[in-house]
Order: sequence, then structure tokens, then C-alpha cells
Amino acid sequence: MSYQAANPLADEFEFELGGAWTAYWLAFLRVVTGWWFFHAGVTKLIEDGLAYTYGPAYLKQMTGTALGPIPVLMGEHLGWLIQAMVPLGETLIGLGLMVGALVRLASVFGVFFMALFWIGNASFGHGLVNSDFMGLLLFMTMIVLATGRYYGLDAVIEKTKLVKRHPKLRYLLG
Repeated sequence: MSYQAANPLADEFEFELGGAWTAYWLAFLRVVTGWWFFHAGVTKLIEDGLAYTYGPAYLKQMTGTALGPIPVLMGEHLGWLIQAMVPLGETLIGLGLMVGALVRLASVFGVFFMALFWIGNASFGHGLVNSDFMGLLLFMTMIVLATGRYYGLDAVIEKTKLVKRHPKLRYLLG
């Protein structure tokens, strides 16, 4: 970075993909995304416990979407599971992201949630790119860039003997 007042661009400023600022940003993005889901899940747990009845009702009204009858069938036949799994899933996904543990696994479930939200809110009044789609992209970013390795517990877990003996476990971490 340049310290010349006359020409502040005299020296090059580098923002390397593997640099410290990138690591800070990815860790921050992971923690904020985690807080978003953790807060949503804990709020549902506090208000409804494990009987989040809006989940199945939401799926039952998803007629005419790109998923066909799948969401409606899920709402009708898996309502008992969805009532508990929505608040628990959001809470655990958020917790995993905030501490940086099993980030890729948590993010796969985050993608699943956000895909259902995105398709379920299929009015697309603002086009295909809406807040649900942006959430889906955030979770995909967590998967692709293995953000749990940046100031997260996944960086520690990957150094354990278990992961070294079974390197395929790294696909769930990071």
C-alpha cells in the first residue's frame, strides 16, 4: 500500500485470494450466516418447541412449483418429522457454521432448506434472484470455499488421527 500523499496509487495494493483478509472475510461470512440460521431456529424452538406446525402447512401450499407434488406429499406424510426438524435443523446448521464444525455437511442441509424456501416462494415478484436465492448462494459458498477451515473447529478436527486415517471425512468438514 502506498504511503505517498501525492500519489496514493504509486505502490500496488494486493488482495490475494489466499491472504489474511480473505480468511477474515470468509470466517465473518460463515459466522453471520450461522447466526442467521441459529437465530431462526432458536426462535422457533422458543415459540413452538418441536411442534412447528407452519413447516408442514407451508409445504402443503406449494402446489404448482417446479418440484411438482413432492412438497405437498412431504407436508402431508412427513408433517410430524418436519415439525421437529425445521427448528432443530436451523439451530444445528447455524451452530455448526458459527463454531466452524462440520461446515460442509451443515451447508448441504442449508442448501436443501434454502432451495425449498426459494421454490416455495415461487412468486418471484423480484425475479429469480431474491433473498432465498442469495441464502442458497451463501451456503454454496460455504461448501465450495470450505469456510470451516478459516478460524473454525474444522481446521482442528482435520488434524485429528481419525480424519488422517479416513481422509474422505474432509468432504464433510471445511
